[in-house]
Amino acid sequence: MSSSAPSAAPPRQGGPRPSPPVVSLRSSRPRYGEKILYAGLVLAAGVSILTTVGIVLSLIFPAIRFFQEVSIGEFLTGTSWTPRFADKSYGVLPLITGTMWTTAIALAVSVPMGLGAAIYLSEYAAPRVRKTLKPVLELLAGVPSVVYGLFAVTFVGPVILQGVFGINVGTFSVLAAGLVLGVMIIPTVASLAEDAMSAVPRSLREASYGLGANRMRTVLRVVFPAAISGIAASIVLALSRAVGETMIVAMAAGGQARMVGSATEEGQTMTGFIAATAMGESVQGTLAYNTLFAVGLTLFVITLLINLISIKLVNKFREVY
Repeated sequence: MSSSAPSAAPPRQGGPRPSPPVVSLRSSRPRYGEKILYAGLVLAAGVSILTTVGIVLSLIFPAIRFFQEVSIGEFLTGTSWTPRFADKSYGVLPLITGTMWTTAIALAVSVPMGLGAAIYLSEYAAPRVRKTLKPVLELLAGVPSVVYGLFAVTFVGPVILQGVFGINVGTFSVLAAGLVLGVMIIPTVASLAEDAMSAVPRSLREASYGLGANRMRTVLRVVFPAAISGIAASIVLALSRAVGETMIVAMAAGGQARMVGSATEEGQTMTGFIAATAMGESVQGTLAYNTLFAVGLTLFVITLLINLISIKLVNKFREVY
């Protein structure tokens, strides 16, 4: 005796279909903890924005009073900076040239060494070696900059440059300041570049090896271009750090504002002038006091331009995997 299973009822033809149940993601009870956390996040973002606005305003108003007495053309094109001398002159180019010299020397040291360390840590070092070397490398970033300044004045200049290499430098020079500044920002370049290179998918490396490329060619032709946005960001961040560094250049570069023609000369940077003048006896509201804000605003604009250029470069070469 056979039995057949009841057949399913045919679907209804015509007629409205039943609408799916609406699922609400809202909680039946108010979540006060989430609201408090959201308010804290908004407050943190607002504080950062308000701080930036406050910094800009604190620079602009004294700088405007300065430029009411000194023309912008004289300030930007003058080659003599003597705001505290009897024969006063307010050309900021000597401070800019000193800053550019120390920054260029620092990048010449930090970029090759930082990228070399990043390539080794990302592509060649064993996992155990990487876990040991990377924290040690990042310890350099934790050394106070005043210690680097003492190191530049007491050891790099008289011992390394004069004693070992026979370079005729004085107690202060932009060369000694730039070299030590470059050592200080090596961890910035190495750490960020290594993170960018480690984020490149393993499949790209395996495809390169499958085509017969060796490890070095794979690094230079595949990994490096794929991580170029992160590498560019690390270099620009190091550049901003070098431009804005204070203690090393204030202690090792010198306190004489002059047009620097070679790396062995003494020169004063913008940050060095601000540090030296802020600790002096400038009377608030005077023209000599307002030079601090004019130089600070110039430094702020230069750093802002560097950051804007870096954003465009990163967005242009960004690779998303």
